[in-house]
Amino acid sequence: MNILHLIGRDRPLFDADIARCEAELSERVAASRFLVIGGAGSIGQAVVREIFKRRPRVLHVVDISENNMVELVRDIRSTLGYIEGDFRTFAIDCGSHQFQALLRWSGGYDYVLNLSALKHVRSEKDPFTLMRLIEVNILNTIATVEQARPQGARKYFCVSTDKAANPANMMGASKRIMELFLMRASLDLPISTARFANVAFSDGSLLHGFNQRFAKRQPISAPHDVRRYFITPQESGELCLMSCLLGENRDIFFPKLDEQLDQLTFSAIAVRYLAELGFEAYECATEDEARDRAPELIARKQWPCYFFASDTTGEKDFEEFYTDAETLDMNRFASIGVIKNQPVYDAAKLEWFLKTISAVQQRGCWDRQALVQIFHAMLPDFGHKETGKFLDERM
Repeated sequence: MNILHLIGRDRPLFDADIARCEAELSERVAASRFLVIGGAGSIGQAVVREIFKRRPRVLHVVDISENNMVELVRDIRSTLGYIEGDFRTFAIDCGSHQFQALLRWSGGYDYVLNLSALKHVRSEKDPFTLMRLIEVNILNTIATVEQARPQGARKYFCVSTDKAANPANMMGASKRIMELFLMRASLDLPISTARFANVAFSDGSLLHGFNQRFAKRQPISAPHDVRRYFITPQESGELCLMSCLLGENRDIFFPKLDEQLDQLTFSAIAVRYLAELGFEAYECATEDEARDRAPELIARKQWPCYFFASDTTGEKDFEEFYTDAETLDMNRFASIGVIKNQPVYDAAKLEWFLKTISAVQQRGCWDRQALVQIFHAMLPDFGHKETGKFLDERM
């Protein structure tokens, strides 16, 4: 399937920037030692491939998914082969004693890239998953920055999200709070990050869900009023690597995409997706109709689809990469914008957040609304979109 055609583009986004910077990227990678945390997820694998093909001295990959790690190695061996450098994977948790032992054993890394995240808006549906989101997206980032510094790291990169700009959900707000902690950490270790669009067909994404539904001969369901930007998996790896190696301290990279040309509705992509596979999208009035008529419609090369108006918690109608208050450099790269930051943060508020979350955890029980209120206290302009309904209540 032609992913670029599906997302409305005819060429890769970053080709010109990669070509102009390739000599510097390749030289830095070849001379350096890399640790990639969360390297077996969709974005993590893309980053690992971008590093591997430039032949690093050391490339160590950490991820809790043993199965995804196996596939990462198989994929690299089957396409890129082997390098003289030390390439290894470790199926361990970055919050574990084993991870700390790995850091001591390794002798340190020049670049630490953290791609681990709970990325789904639906993660705020219950208080327990929501607390894990806080631990993974915020607390683990703080911990791994602090661990990278004494190991001699030259740079720490952590992936953020477009949803951190004027956040409407707890996932986006968690990444915005993470960015504030990174501003504090940047006083002692150079930091860069990236906000980017939906990665087409990344694990758990709606487009990945299209593949699953098609393989299982099940209806496709998507909102018709939510517009999103999309980049390819390779583009996600390129953006992260460029931010890590070329970004200045506190830079946030984002793709330059046109609001009118590049924001697409999920329903429009569903129609294109099915056409690529030789099927006509057949719009059903209800979920029940889509389920009940699936065998009949599919037999005549029509695919049952249920397109609906979004009404779930945390879903913005559109995407944005930056706010009006942020300073931009739109000239350095052809297809990448850069948010320039000063180390501005409220130290007392950051400490309050850590102490408050720790106290909640020590109590051993908490409710979702209490965590939402803590986020509101951290981000006074947090425009949390609460509807009382979550994506798990949709097909």
